[in-house]
Amino acid sequence: MPTDLVQSYRIHPADLPNEAVIFGSTAAMREVYGQIERILHTDLPVLIQGESGTGKEVVAKFLHARSNRSDGPFVKVNCSAIPEKLLEGELFGFEPGLGGAGHQSRRGMVNLAAGGTLFLDEIGDLNWTLQTKLLLLLQDGHCSPIEGRQGRPAQVRVICATRGDLEKAIEKRTFREDLFYRIDVIKLHLAPLRERKEDIPQLCEHFLQKLAKRYRRTEPSLTPDALHALRQWNWPGNVRELENWIARVIILGDDHVQGVKVAPRIVPPAASPHPQNGHLKAAARQASAAATRSVILKVLQANRWNRRKTAEELNLSYRSLLYKLREGGYGQRRKGHTGLPPNRER
Repeated sequence: MPTDLVQSYRIHPADLPNEAVIFGSTAAMREVYGQIERILHTDLPVLIQGESGTGKEVVAKFLHARSNRSDGPFVKVNCSAIPEKLLEGELFGFEPGLGGAGHQSRRGMVNLAAGGTLFLDEIGDLNWTLQTKLLLLLQDGHCSPIEGRQGRPAQVRVICATRGDLEKAIEKRTFREDLFYRIDVIKLHLAPLRERKEDIPQLCEHFLQKLAKRYRRTEPSLTPDALHALRQWNWPGNVRELENWIARVIILGDDHVQGVKVAPRIVPPAASPHPQNGHLKAAARQASAAATRSVILKVLQANRWNRRKTAEELNLSYRSLLYKLREGGYGQRRKGHTGLPPNRER
């Protein structure tokens, strides 16, 4: 079975981001942390809900690593990616019986996770038959292999995760209601990044250090302008999208990334949901022009007003830069002048 579908490994707390990075400072995420602190040393099933990219697996690992099962294995099963025909055997194992199709027994992931944690990612994609067997596991703590004659005790904690709405799946009769109430003993809801933007600077610092070390690059720095731009974006891919953005900065950027050269190109400004005067197009043009002036000014100043070098760093042709300079009212820099010339836009 490919390692991206079923993974079994030991987790050390030092291998995970610290609590401040994972949970940040928002009330919603601090509440999640408080819940975890109260259930660490229990065997209660946990359901982690959240959009794709919010860090459900990281939270599951954090819970395992801080619990009294931390010396045991952490076994992750990707329920949405394993073919149905293979999933039952991978989960519960195989023992040839009277009508067995094989000659060798195989331990399932449930037994491999004994003494540790079984993490079922995207539990909503589990088929009805496996939902029934998982229900029995949670009810009486026994695991019955395929073709096996009797179940075995399974000393395992079950953590499930889903990005979907299981209650709607129950209405559509694609998810068992009785199983839902078994796995929904403790529910942890992870807020999307757009609802915890104050955590972006700390997340950026963590990813910059982590990824620079991984790719053996000099750790770049993000300017205040870059961080401001990052906080304007709504991050539909959540924390995973931010991590990927940082990876691109480290791999493709300079040793010391100037955010004004990177962030405004990659992260579009968020539109105001409530225009004050209704002139949306005019407001957008004004905002775009102001952003353009700010970016060009900063890069010009960084390059001592060398327009060819500025054009290169802004990924513009020299002709395009000259046009934008004329359009924005930029004149030749006078000796000692470090600000914008008067705006000559009509």
